[in-house]
Amino acid sequence: MTKNLLVELGLEELPAYVVTPSEKQLGQKMEAFLTEHRLSFETIETFSTPRRLAVRVRGLADKQTDLTEDFKGPSKKIALDADGNFTKAAEGFVRGKGLTTADIEFREIKGEEYVYVTKNEEGKSAKDVLVAIPELLQSLTFPVSMAWANNSFTYIRPVHTLTVLLDDEALDMDFLDISSARTSRGHRFLGKETEIASADSYEADLRAQFVITDPAERQNMIVEQIKAIEDKHNVTVEIDQDLLNEVLNLIEYPTAFMGSFDTKYLEVPEEVLVTSMKNHQRYFVVRDKSGKLLPNFISVRNGNDQHIDNVIKGNEKVLVARLEDGEFFWREDQKLKIADLVERLKVVTFHEKIGSLYEHMERTKVIAEKLADLAGLSADEKADVARAADIYKFDLLTGMVGEFDELQGIMGEKYALLAGEKPAVAAAIREHYLPNSAEGELPESKVGAVLALADKFDTLLSFFSVGLIPSGSNDPYALRRATQGIVRILEAFGWEIPLDQLIAELYSLNFASLTYDNQPAVMDFIRARVEKMMDKAIPKDIREAVLASSTFVVRLQLAASSAIFQKSKEADYKEAVENLSRVFNLAEKAETTAIDEALFENAEEKALFEAVVGLELTEDMTENLNKLFALSPVIAAFFDNTMVMADDAAVKVNRLALLKALADKASSVAVFNKLNSK
Repeated sequence: MTKNLLVELGLEELPAYVVTPSEKQLGQKMEAFLTEHRLSFETIETFSTPRRLAVRVRGLADKQTDLTEDFKGPSKKIALDADGNFTKAAEGFVRGKGLTTADIEFREIKGEEYVYVTKNEEGKSAKDVLVAIPELLQSLTFPVSMAWANNSFTYIRPVHTLTVLLDDEALDMDFLDISSARTSRGHRFLGKETEIASADSYEADLRAQFVITDPAERQNMIVEQIKAIEDKHNVTVEIDQDLLNEVLNLIEYPTAFMGSFDTKYLEVPEEVLVTSMKNHQRYFVVRDKSGKLLPNFISVRNGNDQHIDNVIKGNEKVLVARLEDGEFFWREDQKLKIADLVERLKVVTFHEKIGSLYEHMERTKVIAEKLADLAGLSADEKADVARAADIYKFDLLTGMVGEFDELQGIMGEKYALLAGEKPAVAAAIREHYLPNSAEGELPESKVGAVLALADKFDTLLSFFSVGLIPSGSNDPYALRRATQGIVRILEAFGWEIPLDQLIAELYSLNFASLTYDNQPAVMDFIRARVEKMMDKAIPKDIREAVLASSTFVVRLQLAASSAIFQKSKEADYKEAVENLSRVFNLAEKAETTAIDEALFENAEEKALFEAVVGLELTEDMTENLNKLFALSPVIAAFFDNTMVMADDAAVKVNRLALLKALADKASSVAVFNKLNSK
């Protein structure tokens, strides 16, 4: 016989970004809890609103499965003394399992007998197991926690109710000074406390109190309501998924409505209006069928449609205040001069341990000039890079960016164009922030890409130089994102710039403002970002072998890792890797790369030498790998007929030099003795 279990935790309003992850975590913890306690079930459903987290288990068994488990103990010669009596070792073993020596039997394994005991444990009732639910709830983790009243414990938010129902039976338990019952809270303004009749009636009981517990249902309501508004007014609404998720987790009963604002604000750049609506007010943007921004917005009320006109007016009033700010800053910022703003950056701190933003820009300009050469930019493009590097942070001191920091770079481009800067320079000011997330869009122009790389390189090296290095998940200065951006930009633009050589050159630069330090840590950090870009299916040994190669060009390393991974599925992979690994192992003992053909003593030695001399590797990693694997028979024949560590010192040195010559060429693809050939 099975039953349905409902667990609901009623809380003070949760931050929107915590709701969905916490709901998923509760479901995962419940599944793990039931599995660990041998309680079978059919399905697990989760629910959430800003004021509750809940989980329902359908088809829950009424008792645990019985447990029969064998335990292996000491060998018979240790378990019995000379007189055939059980030793303390045997007695201690069975006592630890809650059994006695009478339960011991001996089983033979590979010619030797060992103590074995079998423990049978009858399953407990589901009710007896479920008393541990408070421990499950206590195990939930959150980004932040708080204490309240005089309590010593902390949690994401104060707990108000706990409901635990097994079908229609309420189970008694306590969690953080809250005793369980069947009472749940309805909508803060439209509903009231209500009793949940059973695990199956959960959604209906709370819907009657204006709470839609299923987030998927709430989302569908929002989307359908917005579509109805679109049809009624012949408009298009941008349903941004991130915004939808946030709104979804701010409400318990959704009602969408459309508001408006004065058309005069459309003279302000669209980005300002969109930022004000989406980021600050959590409104959806409205456009006409051609994509033109309209003086309207969509918001979602946490409640029904009663007095909706007053709600619309209130939202319009709040938005207008934001738009007034935007209009004011747009007008006033145009009175400022870029040169004056750049000069003021000299007293704006980049970081107290690193210096000013102006000094950061100076270092970035030097790096940008070097990168522009390496990337093969034209003379005009180099001039644009230099100009952009001179001014690219100026918009941080404008009123608009001070009020709407999400617009940094975006307003820099607009103000630069108004000031007469070239479009390429203005675009680079915007693009240098890209990518602004792990998978965010990349710069489109070469000028913008070079400036973005230079800015990120100085940021990375500067913070590492003063010891501000990310550890664990802690990365307050987003250095992982910056470095991932470097790797992604290099790969996207196909710039085959060896990162090891570039970093070495950057560390040789001399700046009055800062001396770069911690070069090995920087290199390891960059390698970790390159590894992150490799296909997740590629085994760790292949990734490590490629990252240790002599080629530190992002595109080529990614290509090499994919080529080796594909080759690893072929029949000749194991033998070829073993032969190349042997070459690498012995090459580490080489003292020179000078090879004297006169010292060759057999045909196989000469054949390998000729193969190495004729080996020409290119930028096609698949072709390179094919060439190296084609040498496998030649390598095998060499080892079968040649004693590398010969008694004659000159012959030994010569043979090691030959192997090193091959390893040096092959290492442009990977360090093959790091590959697992088993």
